[in-house]
Amino acid sequence: QVQLVESGGELVQAGGSLRLSCAASGLTRYAMGWFRQAPGKEREFVAVIGWSSLVILYADSVKGRFTISRDNAKNTGYLQMNSLKVEDTAVYYCAASKLLIQRNGAGYDYWGQGTQVTVSS
Repeated sequence: QVQLVESGGELVQAGGSLRLSCAASGLTRYAMGWFRQAPGKEREFVAVIGWSSLVILYADSVKGRFTISRDNAKNTGYLQMNSLKVEDTAVYYCAASKLLIQRNGAGYDYWGQGTQVTVSS
């Protein structure tokens, strides 16, 4: 049974930092993506990392502020978020794609339940 469990979301002030984690089980050799969804908005791509960490993609809105990484020995992925802005407030989801390293959420095979990140001004 495949399971993705996010953690690390919390309330933080603008300019602060958070590190989200995504613990995976029941799955190997997959690309891990992070997505977010703010209230009243569509889900949007944040970042994705391939299994070997050689390929990494970011959304323009987070480039230079967020860093995606993974530890395959722990089967866990991370999203380090720095210089947080109020507009980063959203539920953050991790997802696994068995075949492609992609920005399109529709192509992902498994999703976590999400973790809330709230950035206050």
